[in-house]
Amino acid sequence: MRVIILAAGYAARLQPMTLNTPKPLLLVGKKRIIDRILEKVASLKGLSSICIITNAKFFLSFSEWQKSSQYKDKIDLINDGSTSNENRQGAIKDLEIAVSDKTIDEDILVIAGDNLFDFDLASFLDFAKSHSDGISVALYDIRDLSSAKNFGVVKVDKQAKIIDFEEKPEKPKSTLISTGIYYFPKNKLSFIKEYVKKGKKIDAPGYYISWLAKQDKVYGFTFLEDWYDIGNVESYEKANEEYLKKERL
Repeated sequence: MRVIILAAGYAARLQPMTLNTPKPLLLVGKKRIIDRILEKVASLKGLSSICIITNAKFFLSFSEWQKSSQYKDKIDLINDGSTSNENRQGAIKDLEIAVSDKTIDEDILVIAGDNLFDFDLASFLDFAKSHSDGISVALYDIRDLSSAKNFGVVKVDKQAKIIDFEEKPEKPKSTLISTGIYYFPKNKLSFIKEYVKKGKKIDAPGYYISWLAKQDKVYGFTFLEDWYDIGNVESYEKANEEYLKKERL
């Protein structure tokens, strides 16, 4: 299994903090976001390598960070060639680039590089492998319909299959929201290239999942543990405060 971490965004809503520092390299509490992700990823069974795809602007920043990372020997850095928010590739195109660049022909776990979560990834993998006839997505139960309006809202059936997806709906049908964590069995990787070829919305993974659920089986793994969406300065400061509080205990 390969892990692909999507870290090529420009985080315009977090500027000026992200003008010269990529979002995954920001400190939350006492650790960088990317280091918190790697702590959860590195111990997974069957892991062959970790691919981190970034952009031309921040490639050197990630290269410097990698030198001091305890996981540096497991990490492959990929440059998607973009230089600004205006010419960014988009998350799904970056995913296609990573799969193609490393000629990946094995199962992949995909994680957005700004994802902070407290649930156990091994539990998600167990779920995904037991539903290997489709793709699996980690879903967070935000437990509030009003808050769900700001995210991609998902409905699942009794078999945990995704039967409805709506991006930022005015009237959410559930409190389950899609996070940036996905599992693709290797025989499902072709869907990535197919979607990119169609020229659809390739920046927001939610639209891809919505399309995918109509083409094939997509399952939702629901968790209740803490999850933080670092989308703007306010949400960053909240997450930073929460992690500092945890680390003082």
